[in-house]
Amino acid sequence: MSDRVLIFGGSGMLGHKLSQVISHSSDAFVTLRDKGTVASYPQFFERARVIDGVDAQDQQSVASAFQEVRPDVVINSIGVVKQLDTSNDAVISIGVNSLFPHRLAELCSMHGVRLITISTDCVFSGARGNYKETENPDCVDLYGRSKMLGEVQSENALTIRTSIIGRQIHGSHALLEWFLSQQGKTVKGYKKAIFTGWPTLILSEIIAEIIAKHRDLSGVMHIAANPISKFDLLTLIRDKFGLNIEIEPSDHLDCNRSLNGDLFKKLTGFQTPTWDELVSRMYEDQASYTVPAQLSLK
Repeated sequence: MSDRVLIFGGSGMLGHKLSQVISHSSDAFVTLRDKGTVASYPQFFERARVIDGVDAQDQQSVASAFQEVRPDVVINSIGVVKQLDTSNDAVISIGVNSLFPHRLAELCSMHGVRLITISTDCVFSGARGNYKETENPDCVDLYGRSKMLGEVQSENALTIRTSIIGRQIHGSHALLEWFLSQQGKTVKGYKKAIFTGWPTLILSEIIAEIIAKHRDLSGVMHIAANPISKFDLLTLIRDKFGLNIEIEPSDHLDCNRSLNGDLFKKLTGFQTPTWDELVSRMYEDQASYTVPAQLSLK
């Protein structure tokens, strides 16, 4: 019998991909604040059951979704991200990024449910890189601190520190969506900005594997790809996607938030794909975003 998995944050950059991937191996349920935001992309939700009207700042709506689904596993992919203006709003950022994961953890603990929640490499300043789980976060900005406070450390919860790159179905504030809009232009590629995050498709597959095979993982864990500079990453994407974009190498931004993922690899036997492989998977996944359709929710 497959697990009943409740995914919070289905319209987000990671959430919609989790819905698409997890629903192939589990009985997936996904929450949305507004069903209209994904009306054009049913392909990401056709195998999952959608629960709309769920807001992280409305505890009753969260509890109602939990009660309706009675999940075995909960995934929290809700977050106020750094690129949004609301990330400067302390009330919203702390409510969503800090308090909400702990409220979910309490709810899960009361019912013997496993929680997987997503943190960020931005809990670190980026001063030196190759950060391990044993190192203390040293961020100074509101976003990083709010995510740090939201990290759950309990037996029934796994907090994944990572970063992501991928397509969006709501908004266009993240790196890939911005880069795809730069056709015929010149952009800067930062050679000293080091990234160990994942394409959302691959991270979703990793999480599906954790649910299926690694139920004993708990606490805070780094799941990291091989380090790559933003310049090299954008160059790979440009070449694989066939984009007409000139990328000027720049040393202006010096930020190394790379995570050390050795512990996760040791505990699971996970083998990290190359960036050539990861970008190829991203390119192959583009077809998912070109199908115009309408989503009907009941």
